[in-house]
Order: sequence, then C-alpha cells, then structure tokens
Amino acid sequence: MSICLSSLILLPIWISMAQIQQGGPDEKEKTTALKDLLSRIDLDELMKKDEPPLDFPDTLEGFEYAFNEKGQLRHIKTGEPFVFNYREDLHRWNQKRYEALGEIITKYVYELLEKDCNLKKISIPEGYGVIVLNPNENYIEVEKPKIHLQSSSDSSDEPAEKRERKDKVSKETKKRRDFYEKYRNPQREKEMMQLYIRENGSPEEHAIYVWDHFIAQSAAENVFFVAHSYGGLAFVELMIQREADVKSKVTAVALTDSVHNVWHQEAGKTIREWMRENCCNWVSSSEPLDTSVESMLPDCPRVSAGTDRHELTSWKSFPSIFKFFTEASEAKTSSLKPALTRRSHRIKHEEL
Repeated sequence: MSICLSSLILLPIWISMAQIQQGGPDEKEKTTALKDLLSRIDLDELMKKDEPPLDFPDTLEGFEYAFNEKGQLRHIKTGEPFVFNYREDLHRWNQKRYEALGEIITKYVYELLEKDCNLKKISIPEGYGVIVLNPNENYIEVEKPKIHLQSSSDSSDEPAEKRERKDKVSKETKKRRDFYEKYRNPQREKEMMQLYIRENGSPEEHAIYVWDHFIAQSAAENVFFVAHSYGGLAFVELMIQREADVKSKVTAVALTDSVHNVWHQEAGKTIREWMRENCCNWVSSSEPLDTSVESMLPDCPRVSAGTDRHELTSWKSFPSIFKFFTEASEAKTSSLKPALTRRSHRIKHEEL
C-alpha cells in the first residue's frame, strides 16, 4: 500500500480530531478514544498490507536479467533495461527488490575484476602491484543499539500513582513519536548508525592512508595516478598533505572529469606549478578526443575525453592516458623535462 493511500486513510481521522477538539468538555472522552486508536495503528502493517513476500532470487538468472556483449544489464525475455517500478504502488517492495539485485551485481563486478582483469581482492594491509583505491567505502552501517534509560522518578519520593501516570504519559509520547517517524520514513525498518573506518573516514583520508601504508613504501620508481571525479579532489588533498613525497615518487597524474578546485582547496603555488607540468585532466566534452579545452583554473591542462558522459570519461580516454604515461616515463628516464602541457597532436580514432 502506497504512502499516498495511507495519507488518504489518516486524513479523515485528523480532521475528526480537529473538529472534536473544538467541542466542549463532553468531547474529551471521544478525543481520548481517538488518540488511543492512533497509538494502536501499526504503520508497518499498514504499509505491508497486500505486499508480496520480500523473498527474492539470489542469481541474475533468477531475476531474469543478464549482461549483454556490451556489458549492459538487460531483461532476458524483453531485452529492456532494469525497471525499478516492477509493481505499481509497491515502492517499499520495489526498493527491496532493487537492493537484492544490487547485491548480486556487486558480486558479479568483483568476479569480473578478478577473472577478466586479473586483479586480486585482498584486504588492507596486504599490497598490490596495481592498487585500486576504494574511497567511497568509508563506513559500515549497523543496527543502532536500543538504550533503555531508567526513569528519574524511580528514585524519588513521589507517590506510586503519580509515577505511574508519568510513565504512562512517557510511553504514549514515545508511541506517538515512533508512529510519526514510521509515517515519515516507512522504508526504514531499523534504527541504523554509521561506524566510520579508522583512518579511512572520508575519500581524502583513504587516499592518504593508502599512500602512507602502501605507495610510499613501495619499490616502484614510476608511480602514476588515474583519478576520476572526486578522486581528483582527493589527489589534490594528498598533494597538500604530502607534497614533497608525492613530487619525489609520482611521475604523472591523469585526471578524468575531476571536480578538484585548487582555489577552494587552497593548494599552494608550488603545487599548482607541479600540476601544470605533470597532470592532465580529460574532461567530458563533445569535442574529439584530446582536443584542448579552455580552463578557468591555473592548475593543469584540460583536454576532451571524447565523450560528454561523465561516467565514460576514464574508459574513453584510456588510450591517450597510457600514451601520456609512456611519454612521461621516457622523459624521466632520459632526464629530460616532459613537455606535458603541450599536446602537439591529437590521437586520431583511426590510430586507436
């Protein structure tokens, strides 16, 4: 049953209460009875009425979905993309179905990274040859423990009858609060709390942690970064916090549609100068790949990623990024300063 329908059910009750409260003392009993009725309504049960069981498949095939040759999720029978509103007027059920399918897809992506990309999934503090950071996972959600506070009136000298009245009022107040909270947010079944991961409570903290514990201690002579979107901001923050170390170890940085801002992040002059020489930002643009794009910030060159879709900028610009890294590495080996700010030519699609 949808929230809208629940509102239609409860609205006449609120109107009736408003009308009764305008009456005289004789109406108090009716008001009390209606309040009692409201306190007895279980919104969870109201929302779950006529709702199918939350019993979902544990495989893609069970959901009748599969990934096609282009890596797109499509329905096996219809060929259509995923549809959230699988059942009309059952938002809660649709959300649970979406979450169940999401868990399966997450496992599937991990399997692809391990099988097709030859990556190995291990937990910190083990190391990598190629390090894939996970700056978005900063906390875990756990059920919030219920804290039962002892009533302060228990230790007082109040008469038992008065204490019972106060306890009753307190319980009724809690019932009303819980009721309206459930009405406001019917999908939340449990009170949850976030436990932040130590030293990894934000993308910026995560980048610094991985740098300190893995990259800085590695034997690699040429370190390259590919930082997408907010990852660019995290890299700039890493430079601010570990400027000398980053300059001594990092050869080149490829940003893809980065959202960093050297002014807001208060990056110093020496950092901005280093970024102009050693970084390049492939941004979303309808222009051909590697076409120069004007920048308002004095940090690093901006060129087109060959797509105007933010999520595809890394994939579309990979050929240019690896060419960029190769040139930087060769220049470093020959002890020549790489002219990274001048993209003398644009890689043609035919050459790719």
